[in-house]
Amino acid sequence: MKASRANIFLPATLRRSLVKLGSDLRAARQKRALTISMMLERTGVAKATYQKVEKGDPTVSLATYAMALYVLGFGDALGTLADAKGDETGLLLDQQRLPQRVRTKAGLQSQ
Repeated sequence: MKASRANIFLPATLRRSLVKLGSDLRAARQKRALTISMMLERTGVAKATYQKVEKGDPTVSLATYAMALYVLGFGDALGTLADAKGDETGLLLDQQRLPQRVRTKAGLQSQ
């Protein structure tokens, strides 16, 4: 199996974010008094894979992280992550693309 190159190209800020996510998932699991074995049953992944989740390993699939979030009660988190309504950059770009003036086509009359 070909090794993932995610570790090579991942910016340091994203690495730290993933490590924090893994740490936060671990803390949420512990607060809920769930053991790793319980998480394995509920997520359907191998122990080694789940341990990588809690370490913030970028080679773990997004689906595995999503399932861990779901099991811990954060199922809606991914759905709002890149929500267009909260995309300030996208909204600014939309606003900049608006025409300065609106003109009618020749021969058409507005009512």
